[in-house]
Amino acid sequence: MIAETSLVLADPFPNGIFEYAVGGLLVGLGVVVIYLATGRIAGASTFLESTLSYWSNRSRFQQYRPSRDWRVVFTLGIVLGAAIYALTVGGGVWTTEVQPWRLFAGGILIGIGTRVGKGCTSGHGVCGVGSASPTSFVGVATFLLVAIGTAQLVMAVGVVP
Repeated sequence: MIAETSLVLADPFPNGIFEYAVGGLLVGLGVVVIYLATGRIAGASTFLESTLSYWSNRSRFQQYRPSRDWRVVFTLGIVLGAAIYALTVGGGVWTTEVQPWRLFAGGILIGIGTRVGKGCTSGHGVCGVGSASPTSFVGVATFLLVAIGTAQLVMAVGVVP
């Protein structure tokens, strides 16, 4: 029984779980720091709208004006953290077989979806579920079901990276 359990855990984590555990702790620490510093829940989905508040006077973008500076720092931290990881541990900047245009298109679709869905996995999945929000549980379940369904559909029609 123990050998079977070890084999099941080895499949999703072939290099061990240390990096994932450290990453999870750092994400949790970041969420706590942001909440203590700003009184706001950390989430990446409002980054575009808050950034547009620097250039646009439209009321939709101006609602984020009081909190836009930390959101820019938050997003830069995500990008720089990924770059540092890729350069130090990941063996290079580009570590995927997915074509850049597909990553870009996927990012646009995810950005639209997070605004329509009133949040993203960082806000709902990390902060909302962590604070036992029923809305976040529904949101995360929806994110996962749609992602799994989309992955299965893409695989079934034979799309390759």
